[in-house]
Amino acid sequence: MRAQGVYTNESIEFQEKILARSGCGPSTAWPPTIVACLKSGKPQDVKVQAAREEAEAVMFDVVKQVLESTGTKAKDVDILIVNCSLFSPTPSLCSMIVNEFNMRSDIASYNLSGMGCSAGVISVELARCLLASKPNSLALIVSTENLTQNLYRGNVKSYLLQNTLFRCGGAGIMLSNRWMDGLRSTFKLLTCVRTQYVTDDSFKCVYEEEDEARNRGIRLSKEIVKVAGRAMEKNFTSLGPLVLPVSEQIKTGFWMLINFLIKKLNKMGIKMHKYDPYVPDFKRGIDHFCIHAGGRAVIDGIEKNLKLTPQHAEASRHALSKYGNTSSSSIWYEMKYIRERSNLKSGQRVLQVAFGSGFKCNSCVWLCIKTPPRVEDDDDKDKDA
Repeated sequence: MRAQGVYTNESIEFQEKILARSGCGPSTAWPPTIVACLKSGKPQDVKVQAAREEAEAVMFDVVKQVLESTGTKAKDVDILIVNCSLFSPTPSLCSMIVNEFNMRSDIASYNLSGMGCSAGVISVELARCLLASKPNSLALIVSTENLTQNLYRGNVKSYLLQNTLFRCGGAGIMLSNRWMDGLRSTFKLLTCVRTQYVTDDSFKCVYEEEDEARNRGIRLSKEIVKVAGRAMEKNFTSLGPLVLPVSEQIKTGFWMLINFLIKKLNKMGIKMHKYDPYVPDFKRGIDHFCIHAGGRAVIDGIEKNLKLTPQHAEASRHALSKYGNTSSSSIWYEMKYIRERSNLKSGQRVLQVAFGSGFKCNSCVWLCIKTPPRVEDDDDKDKDA
């Protein structure tokens, strides 16, 4: 940040303070042009070509990995969906992948931009809808974000937050509706629930604009945690009947009815004490949780509101510490952690929940259909030690 030559000492100190409390560890990744500042001591290159190089470094690697790990040829992919909120070049990110891997000329490709950190779930829902109309097909999703042109270069604190939270990352996901692929798949998609929370304060909660000095950045509101909580409440109201046992649904309905009657009586002049809304125990319908690693406060808030155990939030905290907030791909880093390093078993359910600008809360639930092998890495050895 000092190498950029644009920040005051106060801004540097503010970013250091926020970073120390962010939950991000020392292994998180910056794009090549920002890392190069450490060596040159000069401001970073923010040209379009530099942003393309970041996109290529991330996307080409994850596509190569997912094709190799699934034993899939590039020409076998029928649907390609790429989501990246802040970088939308021409030709598109989809075209870059199609051209690099020499995919089929009739591939159905979709480039999603401006949809924030929950776009990974939106991509899954889009793939599900497309696969429903195309039997015997494969869909490839690439979720990423691009930081090269999006480092805020001013000194307004509400914009500086983005510099301390977001990191470079990406994920590749392969979905199939071919019945033979069910024999080797780890997960089956059960449901997706999308929620767009519509109020003025939520719309501008995560807002791209320029400061008074015309420095472009993303302004993050102080109310973002509260707005996220309200959006999640609406999302989980729709999600609950799809995943919760009947006993939890009855309890929820009973207390909703009680509070509705109390509200009516209070309007009639009969003073009654209003009870706090009953929060269903989602642990009775969900076994593992992938909470978007938007920051330590986001994870803490969801853990508290849903009365989760530290173990339920372990995948999210690990992703935040090791990778930072990688935007839409964070829930996939967490899914990988659960698949490889938790006690995941066949028949268990995994919930992914993510938040995005607009303001959105999107979720999807996966059923584990095959117990995956546990993988030990250096983090496990450190724990044992």
